[in-house]
Amino acid sequence: MPNDFNQPIIEEFRANHGRVGGWFEGARLVLLTTTGARSGKPHTTPVGYYPDGDGRILVIASAAGAPKHPAWYHNLLANPRATVEDGVFTYEADATVLKGDERDRAFARAVEADSGWADYQAKTSRVIPVVALTQVPAGPPNVNATSMGEYLKVVHDAFRRELALIRKEIAESGTAGGLGTQLRVNCLTVCQGLHNHHTGEDTMLFPMLADRHPELAPVMDRLKQEHEQIAALLADLKKVVSDTEADPPHVLTEVERLTDELEAHLVYEEEQLIPLLDA
Repeated sequence: MPNDFNQPIIEEFRANHGRVGGWFEGARLVLLTTTGARSGKPHTTPVGYYPDGDGRILVIASAAGAPKHPAWYHNLLANPRATVEDGVFTYEADATVLKGDERDRAFARAVEADSGWADYQAKTSRVIPVVALTQVPAGPPNVNATSMGEYLKVVHDAFRRELALIRKEIAESGTAGGLGTQLRVNCLTVCQGLHNHHTGEDTMLFPMLADRHPELAPVMDRLKQEHEQIAALLADLKKVVSDTEADPPHVLTEVERLTDELEAHLVYEEEQLIPLLDA
């Protein structure tokens, strides 16, 4: 039976490619579909997550500090294979419950990013589990879009949202104690994601369009040059973020530089390519 609280969130998430309003507006959310431990039926639940490097995310079985683990956690213990929807892609993932020091370090990162996790832990006697979800390689991704043009826009908007969220997190973190560990992971993950996206465009999308539309040569040249400029900004950001004594205002400056350059690039690419991709 669908959860009356979760179902509207699930529907809004799917209708808006990962964007939701209300209580979860601006949050990092995925839809996690697990197999019922007793029923064997699929159950979909919106859960918050943290990036943990390319291809892996972390979810926390807090249940808002309830005395019992959430149902989705028990489902993963019984069947660790799950389906993850991130608003752009749907993919299969294997769940691993983190143990010992690895769990403690991951939970500490989450608390550093949001003290509410510590409040949940204080409300319950159970040790709140942290679960890693690792994407299972399975050929081309299952894209949540009906056309190539829509796919391009959805991917771009996902990067826009993530960079906006990172800017907000850095601005709210203050300057005491340097850049938080989870914030560092967030920055490095989006850098890798942009690198992967542009590599895919350079090696597949752009050659395909150039072959079909020779008149696009000036557009392709500009887009490739902009990719090189963005790659340099990504390298600068990674260098700053990788410094263990990184200064949040300095990191924010680099993120804003990247965001401004990237936004101009995305707008131009959308104007030039989406009409062709959807023709």
